[in-house]
Amino acid sequence: MSAASTGTGTTDPTTMSALALARAVRQRELSAREVTTAHLARIAAFDKGERGLNAFLRTDEAGALAAADAVDAKVARGEDPGVLAGVPVGLKDLFVTENLETTCASKILQGWIPPYDGTAVARLRAAGAIIVGKLNMDEFAMGSSNENSAFGPCRNPWDPTRVTGGSSGGSAAAVAAGFCPITLGTDTGGSIRQPAALTGVLGIKPTYGRVSRYGVVAFASSLDQVGPFAGCVEDLALALEVISGHDPLDATSIVEAPSALGPALAAGGRPQGLAGLTVGLPREYFIPGTDAEVDAAVRAAIRELESAGARVIDVSLPHTPHALATYYLIAPAECSSNLARFDGVRYGRRVQPPGGDLAAMYQATREAGFGDEVKRRIMLGTYALRSGYYDAYYRKAQQVRTLIADDFRKVFASCDAVATPTSPTAAFKIGEKTADPVQMYLADVFTLSCNLAGLPGMSIPCGFTRAGLPIGLQLMGRPLGEAALFQLAAAYAARTDHARRRPTLALEAA
Repeated sequence: MSAASTGTGTTDPTTMSALALARAVRQRELSAREVTTAHLARIAAFDKGERGLNAFLRTDEAGALAAADAVDAKVARGEDPGVLAGVPVGLKDLFVTENLETTCASKILQGWIPPYDGTAVARLRAAGAIIVGKLNMDEFAMGSSNENSAFGPCRNPWDPTRVTGGSSGGSAAAVAAGFCPITLGTDTGGSIRQPAALTGVLGIKPTYGRVSRYGVVAFASSLDQVGPFAGCVEDLALALEVISGHDPLDATSIVEAPSALGPALAAGGRPQGLAGLTVGLPREYFIPGTDAEVDAAVRAAIRELESAGARVIDVSLPHTPHALATYYLIAPAECSSNLARFDGVRYGRRVQPPGGDLAAMYQATREAGFGDEVKRRIMLGTYALRSGYYDAYYRKAQQVRTLIADDFRKVFASCDAVATPTSPTAAFKIGEKTADPVQMYLADVFTLSCNLAGLPGMSIPCGFTRAGLPIGLQLMGRPLGEAALFQLAAAYAARTDHARRRPTLALEAA
């Protein structure tokens, strides 16, 4: 075994990129079992207990080690183990996984063991990835802080008193903490990009339809999209390539989508220059109320893109102020329909009152199984869809959604991407906004339009506050324009060290 082995003490697999790990496994410098064992040990040491991060709801040690041994056996036989050979991957707990509990961080699904893998999960396994466990999240993906989980909030690796963002908080924290080099999340209104920004990692919401949603528990079906988190641009691009592609099991899947990488990275991982790319700055995203340190870091990042060769222009997306209200009509309406299936009959928890009839069982099950935020959104959505209110609310919101998408179409006639803050603030304190749902909803004010328009959006680290908290830059592109986002991200990452910085976990410091 070479110096890359943990046995020599010279290299820790939990500090290596996914690309480096897969290369080491294929070249027999590391075994997949060694890699998996090292990551499981780090999770055990830093994720559980009073001072742990609570990023994982459950790990699957037996399943992960068996998968690692299968990869090692392929390598020994001279077979191709896949581009993610031996790479540990964590999954947000709404990805359906065969023989592994899937709860959506909700009591109503406790104990549900799915009989199959969703498409994205199956594609990861086929590429040689090792699924190590299921990650914490806001219940049914409804939240901006991961505080709505039925199993406790996930804590930010940079400061455990602060939130990770949501709803894919566990997925972001797991990458930042070195638990996995790649994780999967979902993004309905910012649930990949916002936690990526708050934890100092990279995350991408692909174009709607690029990645199959088959085997992903739905929140709002016209908005949900699957995407990866990673610690570097190359890992993020590789993960997206693996999970992308048409799937006949998803009616919204794009039949022929171009490569997500495209010209984003030159041979050997060297970033291309940005000459010929134009970046738009929408004035509606640089507004009063944004934290001054966030605003300064984002503007400095845009100047860095300009120095790398990009042309920067001012643009306008005039219907942006209506995005928040539009989203919070459409998303709750769709969630009220999707979550009607959780009734105690087919799967998950059932509460049967003594002597109660079927309606009483429905009511008792949903009362005990759903948390407050899920109930709030179901009620909002049900109200918006009522006879007599549908045209005034849901239909009107869909009309405004069309106007928002048309704004982007017009802007992308003159630029390749738009750049904005990802979040108006850095990570806030746990409990700081739980008493005011509207303030919590405003945390996603810069990310919602991307979902309403079905566009690709990426968050990359672009600086830190004086308190040492990460700040994110959001890049949004044309439909199926991920390649330009990767090109911009790669050039920026090559000129800065923000994405390479990692937190010292509390137990490490102790």
